[in-house]
Amino acid sequence: MDFSNIDWADIAQATLDTLTMTGFSLFFTVLLGLPLGILLFVTGKNQLLEQRGIYALLSVVVNILRSVPFIILLIVLIPFTLLLVGTSLGVAGTIPPLVIGTTPFFARLVENVLREVDRGIIEACQAMGARNWQIIWHALLPEALPGLIAAGTVTTIALVSYAAMSGVIGGGGLGDLALRYGYQRFQTDVMVVTVLILILLVQVLQWAGDKLVLRFTRH
Repeated sequence: MDFSNIDWADIAQATLDTLTMTGFSLFFTVLLGLPLGILLFVTGKNQLLEQRGIYALLSVVVNILRSVPFIILLIVLIPFTLLLVGTSLGVAGTIPPLVIGTTPFFARLVENVLREVDRGIIEACQAMGARNWQIIWHALLPEALPGLIAAGTVTTIALVSYAAMSGVIGGGGLGDLALRYGYQRFQTDVMVVTVLILILLVQVLQWAGDKLVLRFTRH
């Protein structure tokens, strides 16, 4: 393989587009998914604000969104994306479905992480007269921070995968480059390079996430 079809400027731009999509989508996913995950936790059975009806409704919505394959979600959300950002193509057109696709996934991870926090910590805070928001903000979230970082790492890697998948509908980035040149024009070298870059991105993200988890784990 001589890599004669490689345009490194295109590769660099596609990589930047993928990172941009991932970064912005992660920001909005955490912004929406963290409160949703906390709400799922506190309204669950035997929790701070037990509300079985609210929990059941939220859980159904989250499960429905999680059950839809992302490639189908991309297509179904085209009208909504057009209404929201004016286009369904490129970086801007890919961010809304990325956020909608990963927010319920991240919220469920947050709920599971919070469930792992020692119940005794909550009971101790209640015994000291702490309010619910104080328990959440000053006890639950700090105690769960390593797990939340790990959940964020998993979500970020999923976003990289989804961002690449968005190339099917002209979403831009490495997935779009691999589809248009590597697949449709049979340029295997382009396909190989894009796949290697995606693998490298995932490895770097996982390494950084693991380092952060170790950094914030209480020994």
